[in-house]
Formats: sequence, C-alpha cells, structure tokens
Amino acid sequence: MSHVGSCFCGAIKLEVTGSPEAMGYCHCRSCRSWSGGPVNAFSLWRPETVRIISGAEHVATFEKTWMSQRQYCAKCGGHLLAKHPTLGLVDVFAATIPTLTFIPGVHVNYAEAVLRMRDGLPKLKDFPAEFGGSGEVIAE
Repeated sequence: MSHVGSCFCGAIKLEVTGSPEAMGYCHCRSCRSWSGGPVNAFSLWRPETVRIISGAEHVATFEKTWMSQRQYCAKCGGHLLAKHPTLGLVDVFAATIPTLTFIPGVHVNYAEAVLRMRDGLPKLKDFPAEFGGSGEVIAE
C-alpha cells in the first residue's frame, strides 16, 4: 500500500509505502510551535519507505536541534516531514498524507501538554524508554 501527499501548494509530492511504525500525538513545545497547534499528529516511517516523488528542488530543511531535521516547501512554507536520525525514523505529518487512516496509539511528551485529551490512549511523560525517554505513563 502506498500513500501520496503534498505540501500546502502542491509543488512537492511525497510517497510513503507500507505501514507506519507508529502513530500518535506529540505535545512537546517544539512540535506545537512547528505545527502551529496545541498538539502534533505524527506518523513514523522507516526512511526507506518515504520518498519525494516531485518538486525536490523546493524542499528546504530547518534543523533547530540535532534530533530533528524538519523539511518544508520553500515556495509555500507547507510542512512535509521531520527526519529523526537518532531514532532512525521519519515523521511524516499525518495531515500531509490525506489517504492515511490515522490510528493513534500513544501520546508522547504529555507532561508538556496544553490540551488534555481524554481518549484512553497511554500518555507518556516524555518518550518511550527505547527512544531514550523515561517511558513513564502519566495517569489521568
């Protein structure tokens, strides 16, 4: 299965194949600021399953920290993805892939949440232990 998505203006198209490794919500300040919302919906993919299929010349990258290389369209500013080299995964913003059925499984960085979401999903204080976090679940 594959899904095609694009930036806001459509100058860049990307394709993801297979299934994401995980989907969920991030509540950290960086993701909130970057997404412009109180929470960011993520879908994590192995790098070899994500490719730019057109408009690569318009891809720009912003690297605030060594943990994330955020890519966006230089024409419209539309967000595409964030490479996470330390995790070996790529976060393709869920809204960028309109045909992907978004099935979140977890909230990360919930200690930083500004919007409480009572959806029954696990709420991790920071990141899962396998990603260098505490793995601590916050009770609601």
